[in-house]
Amino acid sequence: MNVFINDIPLIIKRTSEKVFKHHYDLILDESSSFTSKDLVGDVLIRNVGDATIDRMVRLMEVKKLKKLNSLTLITDKKNRLIRHLKDQFKIVKAAGGLVVKEGKILMIHRLGMWDLPKGKLKKTEDEREGAIREVEEECNIRVETTDKLPKTWHSYAYKGNKILKKTSWYVMNCLDDSMMKPQAEEFIEEVRFMTPEEVESVLPEAYASIAFIIHYYLRAAKSGMV
Repeated sequence: MNVFINDIPLIIKRTSEKVFKHHYDLILDESSSFTSKDLVGDVLIRNVGDATIDRMVRLMEVKKLKKLNSLTLITDKKNRLIRHLKDQFKIVKAAGGLVVKEGKILMIHRLGMWDLPKGKLKKTEDEREGAIREVEEECNIRVETTDKLPKTWHSYAYKGNKILKKTSWYVMNCLDDSMMKPQAEEFIEEVRFMTPEEVESVLPEAYASIAFIIHYYLRAAKSGMV
């Protein structure tokens, strides 16, 4: 489960999963005493239960943890902890696509950020069909799906509610971009195919969840997995 709270990756792992300690700047136990100021770089907390994940979500939502790059929680009750996390939010389902054409990736610019085309699913709508619809509506192109990408979850507040948006992602081939244009109604200002190098250069102006999906795709493409 790839969760992003206030654009910070929250990773939940089982105790049995392999962890490389040298990947982390700070390693704590649930019983450790720490404050938000201690959370710098990539942080790992072991033996996590409900109380700790509640505290960490509150800190990530309320505090501006600008020095925290990622938070990894280790637990022997991963599924239970994920259910507990989801129970704190209203779940909204969305879908989107990473569209490729001749080795280039389709990026959109919306509200000052570089993004991938995506949007909320209609009730009872199939994820794959919804992803195609959203991409075609937002970019005025025709696409087909090829491979699945990992799902992402990101949180935000809306009208006093805590929302956790689950986005299903797909790799897509562009079939026709002769009429390509941004959907102004969705505040999209630009639609552009970029080389992988160009995409990398704009990722500092993209959400962490978008950077995660793009990096996953580029690694998979390099190894021939997509």
